[in-house]
Amino acid sequence: MSFVQGLQCRECGRKYPTAPLHVCEDCFGPLEVMYDYDGIRRNVSREKIAERPRNLWRYRELLPIEDEPRVGLYSGFTPLIRARRLGEALGVDELYLKDDSVNHPTFSYKDRVVSVAISKAIEFGYETVSCASTGNLANSVSAHAASAGLNCYVFIPEGLEEGKIVGSAIYGPRTVAIKGTYDDVNRLCSEIGDKYQWAFVNVNLRPYYSEGAKTHAFEVAEQLGWKLPRHIVVGSAGGTILPKLGKGFKELRKVGLVDPDEPCSIYSAQAAGCSPIINALKRGTDVVDPVKPDTIATSIAIGNPADGYYVIQTLKETGGWGENVTDEEILDGIRLLASTEGIFTEPAGGTEVAVTKKLIEQGRIPRDESIVISITGNGYKTIETVAHIVDRPYSIDADLGNFDELYDGLTRATRPDAKAG
Repeated sequence: MSFVQGLQCRECGRKYPTAPLHVCEDCFGPLEVMYDYDGIRRNVSREKIAERPRNLWRYRELLPIEDEPRVGLYSGFTPLIRARRLGEALGVDELYLKDDSVNHPTFSYKDRVVSVAISKAIEFGYETVSCASTGNLANSVSAHAASAGLNCYVFIPEGLEEGKIVGSAIYGPRTVAIKGTYDDVNRLCSEIGDKYQWAFVNVNLRPYYSEGAKTHAFEVAEQLGWKLPRHIVVGSAGGTILPKLGKGFKELRKVGLVDPDEPCSIYSAQAAGCSPIINALKRGTDVVDPVKPDTIATSIAIGNPADGYYVIQTLKETGGWGENVTDEEILDGIRLLASTEGIFTEPAGGTEVAVTKKLIEQGRIPRDESIVISITGNGYKTIETVAHIVDRPYSIDADLGNFDELYDGLTRATRPDAKAG
């Protein structure tokens, strides 16, 4: 049973039928999916959800599909890890990592939104799916399209990391690299979508695509025993995920799955080399001025975020905030996470860790309250970003004496008396 009631403009409130639409004809505001929350409340329970397969579709009453899903059957329900060693390093009592770096099948949170978008594309009868992407989305669209037997084109900015290029190409899409930034890619894709009538998951299917991000929030709450974290930190690129975390937590309150009075403050993380949302936040305005990206965190390097305004509104509504960090701090965040929790994240995840550290040090996030850091992508896709900061292998002959000599030198170098000398 579907509880979708159609689409509604987030600005003027005009209602539309369930269709591949994304912009209001009257005010050009973005459209959002509406639900019958009273009906959902009568039909969903913690017990019913617990009986379902451990994937994102366990929350299907709160997702915009009509039929049985065809893709994403193994996506979602990623680990929520109690990060004790990282928490000790940051000086906090209760820290968790929502680890979407192991999401199936392409190791980023994008597998959530794409599962929903391509399921909806199938319902609408599309045969070709596409996207504008900084890498992770292209990987996910390519993989899900292959599993569904759909034609696929993905558009990326020229110069992405090789791991992300190969991570799309292996599934057999037509990959097109555009000379320019992500914003240039996105503008071109809007024109292509209009001309060829393809399903662009983050353009004409954006209202449905973005709903998949709510499952990140649903899982965090369920994995905490149907409680909300007091604070959650997540990266902001185009701005899709953060407002949907806010919407997801609101929906859980509305349908009775969590305490309706339980607060959760949400925080935005951006790289200093591409932080249009944080710039606006710190200026005290909700007008997000575009910037030209210049950062190693390419997966969140969107200079003109489509939902930037709504990120700021969600930060204000939830009592959260946001910060940006330098590329050096991002690399430190990647290393800190790897060395304490054994998780290798891409620069977006390093941004989230480094921003959390900064917010704690500023006193904006108290040290004695529960905190979740959303790790949104996998480091194995961006090896070249960190290759220069890791130790190179020691090279010896296949001789025990050679190893003895190496080992003795290493142990002497790490002895306290050697350091003192």
